[in-house]
Amino acid sequence: MKNKNVSYLTQAAMIAAIYVVLTALFAPISFGEIQIRIAEMLTVLPIFTPAAIPGLFVGCLIGNILGGAVLPDIICGSLATLIGAVGTYAMRNHFQKLAVLPPILANTLVVPFVLRFAYGVLLPIPFLMATVGIGEIISCGVLGSILAVVLKKYNRRIFLTSGI
Repeated sequence: MKNKNVSYLTQAAMIAAIYVVLTALFAPISFGEIQIRIAEMLTVLPIFTPAAIPGLFVGCLIGNILGGAVLPDIICGSLATLIGAVGTYAMRNHFQKLAVLPPILANTLVVPFVLRFAYGVLLPIPFLMATVGIGEIISCGVLGSILAVVLKKYNRRIFLTSGI
């Protein structure tokens, strides 16, 4: 039991750390009206381990703080990633090919309102939904799907042998 908890926390911490590093590394395109947050490709990880859910939430939270986001963005953006991760986890057994949709939808619906009301961006909400949605399709839909295919090959060795 203790090894399982340590493994879970280790996986969550590693996922959070990778999310933060990717957000910082690609900071110029991770924030703003037109954004492709490369770290969002990690939102496919709940397909493989439930530890990804808190890992993604904490990683997004820290990434937003370190990226200089305002409080509503830190809270709402991180919650959008959490909602997306939970949705991906819920779809892991029966709708794996569609499991990239929850984070795309959550961020496409939440982030434009954060941009408008927290940052005062005066672009129309539908336009912001389009720009954020396209960025999410690139990061979650394309890059996340590629990551999922690669990880699926190694799933038994990486996640299942860890006891989760």
